[in-house]
Amino acid sequence: MNRIHPHSLGLVMGTFLATMHVIWSILVFFGGAQWLINVIFKLHMMSPIVMVTQFNLTKAVLLIIVTGCIGYIAGRLLGTIWNRYAVK
Repeated sequence: MNRIHPHSLGLVMGTFLATMHVIWSILVFFGGAQWLINVIFKLHMMSPIVMVTQFNLTKAVLLIIVTGCIGYIAGRLLGTIWNRYAVK
């Protein structure tokens, strides 16, 4: 197995999560998020009980930053574990 650069994996995962939450924030801004939540809940055979609130720019930016950081940390940790245990 090949070695992974933990920093690179962290950047990829952080960017992916941040991008997903940018898309979510855009959906909230344009009013399409509630429809998506309803569809996802119904596909899981659940009653939608979550209500999307009004768009807030500060919260959206914080959401994107926090999820990007969490993705980076998770990717870096995963890359480190991979290199330690999976690479022979």
